[in-house]
Amino acid sequence: MNIYLDNAATTYPKPETVINSMCNYMSNLGASPGRGSYFSALESSRLVYECRESLCDIFNFNKAENVIFTSNVTNALNILLKGFIKPGYHVITTSMEHNSVLRPLFDLKDSLNLDLDIIQCDSNGLLDIEKFKNTIKDNTKLVVMTHSSNIIGTVEPLEEVGAICKRLGIDFIVDCAQTAGITNVDFNRLNCSALAFTGHKGLLGPQGIGGFLLTDEFNKKCNSLILGGTGSLSSEPTQPDFLPDKFESGTLNTPGIVGLNAGLKFIKEVGLSSIEEKEQYLTHILLSGLLNMDKVKVYGLSNSKDRTSAISVNFTNMDSSEVSFMLDSTYGIMTRTGLHCAPLAHKTIGTYPIGTLRFSVGYFNDEKDIYYTLDSLNKIIK
Repeated sequence: MNIYLDNAATTYPKPETVINSMCNYMSNLGASPGRGSYFSALESSRLVYECRESLCDIFNFNKAENVIFTSNVTNALNILLKGFIKPGYHVITTSMEHNSVLRPLFDLKDSLNLDLDIIQCDSNGLLDIEKFKNTIKDNTKLVVMTHSSNIIGTVEPLEEVGAICKRLGIDFIVDCAQTAGITNVDFNRLNCSALAFTGHKGLLGPQGIGGFLLTDEFNKKCNSLILGGTGSLSSEPTQPDFLPDKFESGTLNTPGIVGLNAGLKFIKEVGLSSIEEKEQYLTHILLSGLLNMDKVKVYGLSNSKDRTSAISVNFTNMDSSEVSFMLDSTYGIMTRTGLHCAPLAHKTIGTYPIGTLRFSVGYFNDEKDIYYTLDSLNKIIK
């Protein structure tokens, strides 16, 4: 028996339509979009545009040309942060961020003397809005935040943050790696300037595809990080300034885009609310079972609402890495241990430097998986 509970890292399995669409593209088309006027190249371009429209649909966004493809959300965040931030800017983020946000910011702090504030969240990983308001300065130009913790699943009050940013004219970047395809992520309701996503988690696509959506206003303030061939204005020595070409140099990962589009279609067919409801139900069963185990310490919110399925634990009588190894080797249950690329978040919840064992439920799990996991864990830590 094999049970996959590492969906916060990448969702597995993928819908059959994702696999089939990618195989069909590589078997029957194969051409690069925007690099030819023959049928298969034009069809590839159509499929890429269709995916841009699908992303607009799921994020309630209205400009397909403002949907930019990258290799992953880390790449997207680097482009946005390094393309926007200039010397003298004050930037606000939180202690719950992934290294995909923290490392570019620390690099810019050194190279541009960036004025950076990292707001300490509470032990449940939740941002205090009053603390956020008090951190804003006259020269605050940007707020960048994760929508949900990849360690303990806490969903942040981004609509409140976005409303404040909009009122004060501060740009706002959202990292929705942990929430896209799992819960409603509405670009307009969040009042963000840009939203970075990845395809291989809740959007059910393959690894190696991600991107961002950005407003026209933010685009004007953001420079290209990578320059090169775009298939457009090839006679010019300078990068095109129109979207999406401005940010899409080089050959796109068209098989990944096709697979992502199939994942988006699957989500639309099943219904985002149905996916959220199922994952929340399974998370409730798992969380309740873990909270009832004497030798298990559960971090974060103790209910399945206002959180994703990422649940982090440690044990009073065993090392979490040992438990994870036994879950896998003896019972076929796959989890993840360590610091999960978010060291400040572990400091926030009190688990640094040992980290935690993380369970993360996905849409393709079922009740049997969860009860079997709880039973297996009980046998290991008894």
